[in-house]
Amino acid sequence: MNDTNGVEEAVAAAFREEWGQVVATLIRVTGNWDLAEECAQDAFAQALDRWRRDGVPRRPGAWLTTTARNRALDVLRREAVGAAKLREVAVPARDEPSYGPDDDGADSGVRDDRLRLIFTCCHPALPIEARVALTLRTLAGLTTPEIARAFLVPEATMAQRLVRAKRKIRNAGIPYRVPPAHLLPERTTGVLGVVYLLFNEGYAATAGADLVRTDLCAEAIRLARVLARLMPDEPEVLGLLALLLLHDARRHTRVDAAGDLVTLEDQDRSAWDRAEVDEGAALVETALRRGRPGAYQIQAAISACHTTAPTAEETDWADIAALYGELARFVPSAVVRLNRAVAVGMAEGTEAGLALVAELEEQGELAGYHLLPATRADLLRRSGRTKEAAEAYRRALELVENDAERRFLERRLAECRSA
Repeated sequence: MNDTNGVEEAVAAAFREEWGQVVATLIRVTGNWDLAEECAQDAFAQALDRWRRDGVPRRPGAWLTTTARNRALDVLRREAVGAAKLREVAVPARDEPSYGPDDDGADSGVRDDRLRLIFTCCHPALPIEARVALTLRTLAGLTTPEIARAFLVPEATMAQRLVRAKRKIRNAGIPYRVPPAHLLPERTTGVLGVVYLLFNEGYAATAGADLVRTDLCAEAIRLARVLARLMPDEPEVLGLLALLLLHDARRHTRVDAAGDLVTLEDQDRSAWDRAEVDEGAALVETALRRGRPGAYQIQAAISACHTTAPTAEETDWADIAALYGELARFVPSAVVRLNRAVAVGMAEGTEAGLALVAELEEQGELAGYHLLPATRADLLRRSGRTKEAAEAYRRALELVENDAERRFLERRLAECRSA
């Protein structure tokens, strides 16, 4: 009899590492998403009993995959259509070749089942909310209640979202495969966007009492690591992982004990996760050396400027402003231009930054975005124009939804009034 705690820890570790692979393989074998999840869950439940009796296997992932696959085939045999389905999985489909040890994989050059799964979950035919939910459910192994809580929606709403997404995949004939090579760059961008959206929702929650939701950040980083292992030659994949690590390194210092927002310049840099900073900075350099810059690499380089500066005063704002200018070539959005306005204001003086903010206000693209008046307010405050700053803070407070950000803006407004 094996140690119960040790077995439970082994099963938990296997779940974190192997769930996505097991489900991905079963979907390829059976073509049935619900059956794949059900049999994967059953395999992990069996592992708790069998591993206590027989010991933890040398290759837990292989044991779990075999157990789940056998369970799935047993279910298919018992179903009325089981015989037909077994014939289908016994003979590889024309667009799903049978891979041997020396095969190079599909025409994309990649054969890992987890990549098939994430590219299917993130197919552009699905709504973005469904892409994120499916990725968390099937690749990360979160339960429907967990995903519902993460995105502040009722469990029934999230369950319906998952059902509709799976039905769409089935009815629309969305292929379970990695896209061919000529479509891979475009589709990879969509996959990375889903992971980045997931991280952002955890790192700066759009609504609710908490500014940071650690569980979502952790799942996004885990998915980014999976992608980096599966696609090591894609610099934007490395750039995304670097960006998430560099942001996450500061996570514990972004709010104080009361849950209130702490700005970057006021954060305790000694409390940053130096291992994440070092790993992220190294990944940025590795990615940029590939000579194929992209949006995630540039954003990671900007974050590295902040996190590697010994003090806030030593931040190279001129370099950051230049990087935002480069980023605007890849992401020509008003939000990027707003971030550049902040960097220019810090590098060249508040008046230069305010001039860029005024241009954005005239264009109207960021109407309703609370960080536009908040940025104006901060630049005015730094220049000593506290009365105008207070008015801008009031406007930002009318638009903000996150409670922690609201309290921060209220504190800034109070400071301007007292000044």
